[in-house]
Amino acid sequence: MTHVLVLTSAGPLGAGEIKLAQVALAAAATKAQATRRLADKAAEISFVGDVDAVLPAVRTALGSAPIDANVVPAENRQKRLLISDMDSTIIPVECIDEIADFAGVKDRVSAITERAMQGELDFDGALRERVGLLKGLSVEALERTYVERISLNPGAGQLVAEMKQAGALTSLVSGGFTYFTERVAAAVGFDRHQANTLLIESDVLTGGVAEPILGREAKLIALQDLTAEIDATPNDAVAVGDGANDLAMIEAAGLGIAYRAKPAVAAKADARLDHSDLSAILRLQGIAELGR
Repeated sequence: MTHVLVLTSAGPLGAGEIKLAQVALAAAATKAQATRRLADKAAEISFVGDVDAVLPAVRTALGSAPIDANVVPAENRQKRLLISDMDSTIIPVECIDEIADFAGVKDRVSAITERAMQGELDFDGALRERVGLLKGLSVEALERTYVERISLNPGAGQLVAEMKQAGALTSLVSGGFTYFTERVAAAVGFDRHQANTLLIESDVLTGGVAEPILGREAKLIALQDLTAEIDATPNDAVAVGDGANDLAMIEAAGLGIAYRAKPAVAAKADARLDHSDLSAILRLQGIAELGR
């Protein structure tokens, strides 16, 4: 079976670095078939051989260079569905932590968030606890959070635009809140968005969240429902996230990607992006930079 070694980097990927990967492939007793430039920051090498030996060999050869090396099957590379987490994936922050700053409880909320994303706490219970600490906060804090604290991670717009151009359905599925997914989805260009709903009365947060909570299992169900909608299977999807509540959809997808992820997530994903921007998800699917 043919596989593809995909190299993506934070900056321009040099010919010397590609050569190091080629030599490492040969040392791992694999037969390289073709090398192709996908972008200034990406290249791929197709091969037949010992898949399990390739990544350790290549990553060792590249050393501390800011390059992500991943191996994907050559078959069915380009996916028909992109399903993505929002917080710390499409955007660089956790919205609930930033809201909590306006309530003066950011340290307490952030500590719970970190443990939940590491998989140390039940997500649903942790969300209820954190939202409870926001009770009495004016909804004005939500607008300030969006305007003052939220930006897009590099490559987000390019990823969504080019996947849609290729005919894929794109969906933002977050354990955060619809107040933000609605705005971020529109800014990036996602076709759909799903998240939790903060309960508000008289323009003040009640400290509650609408049930049922969208967490780990709900993200998996969203993946299953969306693929069924387009007459596909989970193997036709690419899922990306960073925390424990993303793990079920990442494991179920044909291409599950850990983006700047917690160790438990990175260990189980098909691919991990520690250095590259989100456009690297296109390269993992064999989609070259426009103009190449």
